Amino acid sequence: MASNNRYDLAVIGSGPGGYEAAIRASQLKMRTCVIERDRPGGVCLNWGCIPSKSLLNSAETMEIIAAAGKEHGIQTGAVQVDFKRVIARSREAADKLSRGVRFLFRKNNVELFEASAAFTGPHSLALSRSDGRPPTVPTVEAERILIATGSRERLFAGMTIGDGMLTSREALVYDQLPESIAVIGAGAVGLEFAYFYQAFGVKVTIIELENQMLPGCDAEVAEELRRAFLKRKVEVLLGHGYKSASRHGDRWHVTVEGGGQSRTVEAEMVLVAVGRAPNSDSLGLDKVGVEIERGGFIKIDDSFRTTGQSIYAIGDVIRPPLLAHKASAEGIAAVEMMAGVREPGFDLTNIPACVYCQPEVATVGLTEAAAKAAGIEVKVGKFPFRANGKAVAVNHVEGFVKLVAGRKYGEVIGCQIIGHGATDLISEVTLGKTLEATTLEFGRTVHPHPTLSETIMEAALAADGEAINF
Repeated sequence: MASNNRYDLAVIGSGPGGYEAAIRASQLKMRTCVIERDRPGGVCLNWGCIPSKSLLNSAETMEIIAAAGKEHGIQTGAVQVDFKRVIARSREAADKLSRGVRFLFRKNNVELFEASAAFTGPHSLALSRSDGRPPTVPTVEAERILIATGSRERLFAGMTIGDGMLTSREALVYDQLPESIAVIGAGAVGLEFAYFYQAFGVKVTIIELENQMLPGCDAEVAEELRRAFLKRKVEVLLGHGYKSASRHGDRWHVTVEGGGQSRTVEAEMVLVAVGRAPNSDSLGLDKVGVEIERGGFIKIDDSFRTTGQSIYAIGDVIRPPLLAHKASAEGIAAVEMMAGVREPGFDLTNIPACVYCQPEVATVGLTEAAAKAAGIEVKVGKFPFRANGKAVAVNHVEGFVKLVAGRKYGEVIGCQIIGHGATDLISEVTLGKTLEATTLEFGRTVHPHPTLSETIMEAALAADGEAINF
């Protein structure tokens, strides 16, 4: 192998975890390459986070326009929707950011190989292309290899995509607006698409096996969100498990079971949003001694090293939560540990999670129930958006902020927010949690008025029995 094809680090996958890891590695003076089989930016930039948020922005705009006359006295007349343009706009956002990743690679001297990769040894990868064309180079050798291959959409056994049966990937480019849709799964992806379609007048039915939306989330938040969806005339079937789906003419018949009884949901389209599976099965990991755990996740130690010599892994392919920003943080941490500039260890409890429907949901750390289950004595502060001046002024009064803190010292160990702007507000609490801030410090930090951020201050005050405005 020619010396110019040997690298200090080869990264498989260019999603947020892979491309940020590669850039950080280059900053740390590692000669780095990235191997990507699809488009730079991975699922997040091309088929997930970015295009979906563009769609949700269009949905929120539709809600604003619909309320303009009644709430603001602004008469808009009849509203017409060019749904093809809605979809095209989201693809433009994805394309722009994918090009941006290419630019960042060039700026940081990271080589990009557009191909699939499979292990041929602990330091070597064979490259191939799905279009039959030869890759730029047939093989890559590296001192270390970082797996950042992400995840893919899960399906139930026997399901076939097509004819109106979609996952989120297909929905992002499907430019026909259906009359009705059944959404299977009330996790983040399912709820975001349910909100999107209802905003454009589609009849939406949500089907969820668990007895609450966002399984694992704070129960009060989940119930508040359920009421918000019901207010938007979305049918919500909780405690109903999927059994089968069949096509009858131009409609799907989805059979579900709940409470010991079966029922059929009819819809023009079906969106399957029942989780994601790690992309660990096509890399040839068995050839290099990389151990796979339950669910297909790659086993790692506290330095992101796998059981294979010189091989590391990050992101969706190693463990939940399957979040882009968690993958980015892990990627940077992994290469810094390789370079010896960071100690081993990674705190998953400080990773925020966000849902971008309206009202938004954002959480970090422990819920009240999880803290109590762990034997932690807590105090809880809760403050509703309806008591916040900015929320009232802009008519976004749904939801609340809930802070969970240790009872003895007041250190904030968790926060759950449901309401407008929640996904931006959570960063303040995440930073505070990193700094081990207490409810006293949150409560005494002067927040500008009027802002939605005052809800965090008030929730901290409420935890200490000192709330002023509620």
